[in-house]
Amino acid sequence: MTPSAASSGPGAPGLDIPAVTVTPGGNASTSLTVRNDSDIVEAYTLEVVGDCAAWATVEPARVSLYPGTSETVTIRLAPPRSPDVRAGDVPLAVRVLPAEHPDSVTVPETTVHIEAFHELRTEMQPHRRRGWLRGRYRLAVRNEGNTPAQVAFTPEQRGEELRFGFTPAELALEPGESAETRLRVRIGKPVWFGKPVVWPFTVRATDTAAAEEAERPGALVRPPLEAEFVQIPIFPKWLLAVLAALIALIVAWFALVRPAVRSAAKQAADEVVQPRPTPGGGQNGQSPDAGTGKSNGSQPGGGSTTSPGGGGPDGTSGGAGQQSSTTIDVQTSGGATKTGTYVVPKGKIFGITDIVVANFQGDEGVLTINFGDRKITTIALETFRNQDYHWVTPIKIPEDATVTMNVNCAKPGTPATGQQATQCHEVLNVSGVLSDVAR
Repeated sequence: MTPSAASSGPGAPGLDIPAVTVTPGGNASTSLTVRNDSDIVEAYTLEVVGDCAAWATVEPARVSLYPGTSETVTIRLAPPRSPDVRAGDVPLAVRVLPAEHPDSVTVPETTVHIEAFHELRTEMQPHRRRGWLRGRYRLAVRNEGNTPAQVAFTPEQRGEELRFGFTPAELALEPGESAETRLRVRIGKPVWFGKPVVWPFTVRATDTAAAEEAERPGALVRPPLEAEFVQIPIFPKWLLAVLAALIALIVAWFALVRPAVRSAAKQAADEVVQPRPTPGGGQNGQSPDAGTGKSNGSQPGGGSTTSPGGGGPDGTSGGAGQQSSTTIDVQTSGGATKTGTYVVPKGKIFGITDIVVANFQGDEGVLTINFGDRKITTIALETFRNQDYHWVTPIKIPEDATVTMNVNCAKPGTPATGQQATQCHEVLNVSGVLSDVAR
């Protein structure tokens, strides 16, 4: 280095600083020769000023020189690897302050070339996402280099079952600037049953401007970001067990339980519906015979009729008597009990051979028929609509005795009109021979 010409002031040193290049994160040095062109002994204090002052030092920082002598000092540069130290040319200045003549201070300058470096800091959140067909992730990127970066993203997945989409696809970042992009991962086929499927993949963020630098020996290469997409089945495993148990129950119902229930219900219904006429044992030796269910022309209203040629039940006739019939009509409200009665006229005996009971509404409850003090039958109303009984040997009812029908209404039924009735309505028709009492 050739010293510069002497400065004009008294005691001013001769100075010169060569240019230097430095890499952030590394070290470099240059030199400065201080010459005393004055005629007295002078001490000089050296200090780096300007943009490089934070990471530059002078060794030694103070020198003493005799007139006409010089000394070379070292300027050491150690810029940090930070986006705050921008790439390019930066001025380097050293202030040289004479102790005896401070007004002759000098600030020589040179240029420091700061080399560019590229570095990206990336982070993906979350590292694992669960879903049926797709998952969403967030990528945060910060430019830790000292030069602008154009960031692109490259996904990688073995097998290529996944599809990737970035929004936005590229980021332009200044040194120290941060930004985010959204990643959507999608798979084409669902998993219907079974265990979850794990699909690992990686995403590499690259600076297109740093493609050549990455090939240099010793260049910093960041590993790709690793993440997973866990594809869960549409139907969970426990649902299969529930479906299997449900199918087994349905099969068991139709194969075993339902036939048994229907058989038991049919048997119970047959037992209830079976006509139960009163046996013919008694003083008159009557024997009932189940009939064919035919009605004998019952007449509502509780009246009675006789065959042509005879009078009513209270009339008299010679010989064996005349055919006669009477109708007992009972209407009662739900939850109530009511009795209909027919009284055999004085001087007459009613030999009953047939009765017909009508429950045309399908009422529910209990019906009881009595001839005098004798209970003939008790029937559940819900087990029949029309029922008839016939006796070969008439059951004789003496004068002033009664034929009664007692109805205990539990629930009115629904007639053919389709509208539920407000009262139970039962009809009993009694037929036989009405004859005179022998005197």
